[in-house]
Amino acid sequence: MIHTKLITATIFLYLGCSVLYGIFFAFRSHRLGRIATRATAFSWVLHTGGILIRWWESYQLGMGRIPLTNLYESLVFFSWCIVLLYLLWEWKLGFKSLGALVLPLAFFFIAYASLGSDRIDPLIPALQSNWLHIHVISCFLSYASFAISCGASILYLWRSSAGAQAPAEPNPASRFPSSESLDALIYQTIAMGFSLLTIGIVTGSAWASYAWGAYWSWDPKETWSLITWLVYAIFLHARLVREWRGKKTAILAIVGFGSVLFTYFGVNFWLSGLHSYV
Repeated sequence: MIHTKLITATIFLYLGCSVLYGIFFAFRSHRLGRIATRATAFSWVLHTGGILIRWWESYQLGMGRIPLTNLYESLVFFSWCIVLLYLLWEWKLGFKSLGALVLPLAFFFIAYASLGSDRIDPLIPALQSNWLHIHVISCFLSYASFAISCGASILYLWRSSAGAQAPAEPNPASRFPSSESLDALIYQTIAMGFSLLTIGIVTGSAWASYAWGAYWSWDPKETWSLITWLVYAIFLHARLVREWRGKKTAILAIVGFGSVLFTYFGVNFWLSGLHSYV
């Protein structure tokens, strides 16, 4: 299918973009940084085309469904969300060095997706609902925002470990943006992700009531989504009430993303439940 060729091309392009950002991080070539950004934007457009064409192909097969309903499609969409939010934050702040940590995540998820089946199957009855769109989209946008917060946290800790060798530089495209800027970015991306995850959990509960007759059933995916929500709620509480800053919040952000990954991969592969088809 056409979408498969576009997604395959996107995989290699994201790998190339990851390398470009890595070289930029190592040598701080502003020209190379611009090339990396433009290459990433082009790759994301191609990625978008692949998703839209898969959607169109589902109509050609008589199914007509949004491509968000199985492991392959969700991984492809997760990667798409990460790159979209990264480009928006880079455009706003100019932190190109963050691309060396975030683009490899996007590459990993879409590359892992390619190892599975890309067959377009009809929806099972539980997924035949308009709640699907807002629930899945809000959840994966929240996951993508948390992925960026994790990348910023790693960069913050890396900068801290560099100590005197990483002086504050006024240029946001430098190898190490200021600690204050990174700390603010961690908070902003988590605040955004937390809001989106809250929407995802609430709409998921409404969908569960429609599909299974109960708003909450302590399914493993539901339970771990709640755990993830609580981790980030603790982060926001520590930040806003206890005034935590710096290393402690950076470490908590990384722990939170670990919870996100387990909610997505661990529950799917190791814990059976109502969400095992995702």
